[in-house]
Amino acid sequence: MRQSTLFSPTLREAPSDAEVISHQLLLRSGFIRQLASGIYTYLPLGRRVLHKVERIIREEMDRAGAQEIGMPSMQPAELWTESGRYADYGPELIRLKDRHGRDFVLGPTHEEVVTALVGNETNSYRKLPIILYQLQTKFRDERRPRSGLLRGREFLMKDAYSFDTDWSGLEKSYELMYETYQKIFRRLGLNFRAVEADAGTIGGEGETHEFMALADIGEDTIVACTNCDYAANVEHFVKEGETVGLNGDHPCPRCAQGTLHELKGIEVGHVFKLGTRYSERLQATFADSCGIQKLLVMGCYGIGVSRILSAIVEQNHDDKGIIWPPAIAPYHVHVVPISTKDEVQMNLAEQVYQTLCKLGIEVLIDDRDERPGVKFTDSEMIGLPVQMVIGKQAAEGYVEYKDRSSKERKIMGVDEVVSDITKRFKPN
Repeated sequence: MRQSTLFSPTLREAPSDAEVISHQLLLRSGFIRQLASGIYTYLPLGRRVLHKVERIIREEMDRAGAQEIGMPSMQPAELWTESGRYADYGPELIRLKDRHGRDFVLGPTHEEVVTALVGNETNSYRKLPIILYQLQTKFRDERRPRSGLLRGREFLMKDAYSFDTDWSGLEKSYELMYETYQKIFRRLGLNFRAVEADAGTIGGEGETHEFMALADIGEDTIVACTNCDYAANVEHFVKEGETVGLNGDHPCPRCAQGTLHELKGIEVGHVFKLGTRYSERLQATFADSCGIQKLLVMGCYGIGVSRILSAIVEQNHDDKGIIWPPAIAPYHVHVVPISTKDEVQMNLAEQVYQTLCKLGIEVLIDDRDERPGVKFTDSEMIGLPVQMVIGKQAAEGYVEYKDRSSKERKIMGVDEVVSDITKRFKPN
């Protein structure tokens, strides 16, 4: 991609209402723009990152045997009335009427819709178990949208739903999704913890876990053991009857050997054992091997796709900009010729650009007629894994090679650089 034609307007300063660093950097580096409070447009760079996050999620969900579907955002209110959530959900649920006066909601989640779907289409135990998932825009009328993509009124989510014949089947589906989520978050390069939690407005009849990206600006407080893998959302910890004495003055309730310490986290995923809460209220049943009608036993599993962008930036940045993990960087390599007026530099930059593109490497070339300082500032902010600066040594075939994460700089021959980049990023 040529930066001269890329729609990615950068900002020298962040807007005054951008409080957290991820919000500031995603705005300044031209990944997103705000349309209204809690509602954002994804510019080409931001959309490329989202696509890569979505691809990783799809690959792992498909590998686990889940099947992708697409459900409507606009849902009949009677489904929510049947489940009991129309009244319980509160003002965060966006409600509307169509031209005929019929009540609808804009879905923040899809338990009702998918329960009705599977209940109508699955009449026998032979068609179970099944796990369905989707990636879709959700809506929630937050009272105070803030922190950019971390708390928006419109957001992208991956939600999945498992249907089993009994609780032992649900245990297997839950464990499968739990392990799948760990694979997804590892591939995304997140530093995360899985913690015991409460079901909230989703509800359910069994255990639930949140997946927390560790970050100082996280809205959730986690207590974690220094000795074992116990971790819990502090709200769940208090509801379990414990007195919160954190950071070394409270023993672990699981192993009793370690002490608890406090962490901050951003919720990026949540898995629930729903049991028969929704299938009972919506009368979603199947016939067992004896022909007896029984309630579907359900689980649900969500990932906040759009907020993952902010969580990753919170964990991967420095004072100059974003440092994207290679798996989800919008491009792999940033080729930066210092002067577009220098024919030797531009010829070498074009040669490198064409060579890498033919090898399947994703390359952004800064062919803009801008001052070097502007180019370097933008390159650091955008934060691609590799930066290749082509300057005065271009005539000898040498370039400056920089790894964005380590900040290591080397003067290397072009052939050596191309070889190194190919090893790191060439598609299998």
